[in-house]
Amino acid sequence: TEMVMPGDNVEFNVELITPIAMDKELRFAIREGGHTVGAGVVTEIAE
Repeated sequence: TEMVMPGDNVEFNVELITPIAMDKELRFAIREGGHTVGAGVVTEIAE
């Protein structure tokens, strides 16, 4: 299993459970159990 540490930069693809409107340069947070575990910026929309 890979792990990302604070300060690391990664690129990944995500398939959302619920459709939401997204656009390039949108900032987002990844939360788990009420805690923010990641944050980032949308760089590309895959159709």
